[in-house]
Amino acid sequence: MAGNRAVVYKGPGRVAVEDISYPDLILRDGPGVNPLNVGRKCDHGVILKVVTTNICGSDQHMVRGRTTAPSGLVLGHEITGEVIEVGRDVEFIKKGDLVSVPFNIACGRCRSCKEQNTHICENVNPDRPGSAYGYVDMGGWVGGQSEYVMVPYADFQLLKFPDKDQALEKILDLTMLSDIFPTGYHGAVSAGVKPGSTVYVAGAGPVGLAAAHSAQLLGASVVIVGDLNSERLAQARSFGCETVNLREYPNLGEQIEQILGIPEVDCAIDCVGFEAHGHGAGAGEAPAAVLNSIMEVTRAGGRLGIPGLYVTGDPGGVDEDAKIGTLKVRLGLGWAKAHTFVTGQTPAMKYHRDLMMAILSGKAQIAKAVNATLISLDQAPAAYAEFDQGASKKFVIDPHGMFRK
Repeated sequence: MAGNRAVVYKGPGRVAVEDISYPDLILRDGPGVNPLNVGRKCDHGVILKVVTTNICGSDQHMVRGRTTAPSGLVLGHEITGEVIEVGRDVEFIKKGDLVSVPFNIACGRCRSCKEQNTHICENVNPDRPGSAYGYVDMGGWVGGQSEYVMVPYADFQLLKFPDKDQALEKILDLTMLSDIFPTGYHGAVSAGVKPGSTVYVAGAGPVGLAAAHSAQLLGASVVIVGDLNSERLAQARSFGCETVNLREYPNLGEQIEQILGIPEVDCAIDCVGFEAHGHGAGAGEAPAAVLNSIMEVTRAGGRLGIPGLYVTGDPGGVDEDAKIGTLKVRLGLGWAKAHTFVTGQTPAMKYHRDLMMAILSGKAQIAKAVNATLISLDQAPAAYAEFDQGASKKFVIDPHGMFRK
């Protein structure tokens, strides 16, 4: 039997690459596994040889110690792989298939899944609806920043690439289908982006860049990206976005007015989440800052897409309210302006096939937009540290050295 190595959370600010068990078609006990999920048989699942797996900003929240994630948790929910073993109940996925794995784990059987709300599947996480690989309070499914991983409900979930050779040539784009591209796209769709829209995207990290590219694909006339990090803003400009630097010029409305002639946009997307900072040099953490600012600059009747992560438990919160996800949001402002808010995980399966076709046809250039950067599994700890310092890169782990030259 082959060995298996993975990126493991070791405590605040620390990750390591360690030997872990080779996967089989059962969810065994381990760090973060819900006791009610221990021993769960997955004859409907497959074992994947991981071809690529990405570091996500939501992983970084855990690594910073900003969640209740236990030490020893195997990280990673953005997975692309080759099927090397299939369970007895798998009918349509075959050995050798190259597939994208939606980061949401979904059964395909419950009411939510049947309504395409795969982000809130009712059967995979005993704590609450919704689950993901390698993530805190998500049921304990083992993460995929590894050489091999088990994926349940394979026939329902997996997106098979129609031409394996073509897919391998476009792997840096296709690896984004597991999470970041559908998440950015969902943010844009939730915000009501349509041809001619003016759009503000809060945050120029990978999800913000994916949302900005998605808004362009949906026909936005102007996409404005705001951040405190000048390197990330430069990346946004590289594919045609306008930008605002909120560290140097804290008044968001005035900056938008300089670009559009009016201090508001048609719609806005929050790609920052609960670790938001206030605007201006030296501003500290203010977890409701982005939510309040996008309400201020979105026109009356506009929509707010909120793919940025908000949590119910944050040990590092700035006050006791923030530690339980209670934020000082100006709901009265949103109410007065008749805003529509769309929150929660992204139902990746709702979008991944369409986005795959956009990539394969050359319409979408998501790897370029997010500055996809290949690394080895052993380089992952250093990449986490670099990402935490604000590097404008989307790190893509190549566990078996298939693509690095």
